[in-house]
Amino acid sequence: MADATDTTAASASVPLGAEAGEASRQTRPRALLVTGIAGLVVFVAFAFAFAVAQNVDAPFTQPFDDAWRALVGLVPGTGGEAWALPMFFQYLGELPGAVLTILLIPIWLFVIRRWRSALFFITAELGGTLLVSQLVKNLVDRPRPADDLAAGLSGPLFSVDHGSFPSGHAVSAGILLVAVAAILPAAMRRWWWIVGGLIAVGMIWQRTLINAHWFSDAVVGVIGGASATLIVWWLFATLLAKDDGRPLFRRTTVAPANEGAT
Repeated sequence: MADATDTTAASASVPLGAEAGEASRQTRPRALLVTGIAGLVVFVAFAFAFAVAQNVDAPFTQPFDDAWRALVGLVPGTGGEAWALPMFFQYLGELPGAVLTILLIPIWLFVIRRWRSALFFITAELGGTLLVSQLVKNLVDRPRPADDLAAGLSGPLFSVDHGSFPSGHAVSAGILLVAVAAILPAAMRRWWWIVGGLIAVGMIWQRTLINAHWFSDAVVGVIGGASATLIVWWLFATLLAKDDGRPLFRRTTVAPANEGAT
């Protein structure tokens, strides 16, 4: 009896604000924020501080980028860029992928009454695409790989817009990697990190296979997209916690008010 009294007294001595703050810290892991900021520092530093923006034609990674292009990049006429696997990644970063991530997934989350998760997903996708990809692409404007017939090297094998850094496809893969993880149950999340990681690596491979980007554009693009989404996850963590337990693959139902009455 004394133990129960002591526990009650100890609980009563804790201010309500402190309990709320502790609950907030438990549902908003600091590791998300720290990792996200660290990744964005790498992204911004590479873009503006000491790499691409300082010499867009030949940043310090250019020797490795050139070597990777010579090893991986295709030339026209082989058809190696058009089979199922590279085309999967091509479409994932274009309109079909946008329909999936900005429309279909959020709509489904609304249907199953996980509207907080839907808002998180839309915010992560649009924020990462507009700020990390398009804004930085226009500010940096790194030239894409160009034809070098003497060396047997080709430029992009698909139509592309201006600006090579960052790879918009790679940014989208980084966003997808983290955004899906944030809405999955912990048990499923462990498997998704493997699947999502393979998608991110595959996107780096495909963007360099078709000479659309330099290797560093794709790698740092994944880092930028994933890092920005980690910060959005941290911001939404307390809201996402309220969706925990709601099934992802069937619509939840609201029990009648008198259910269980006797």
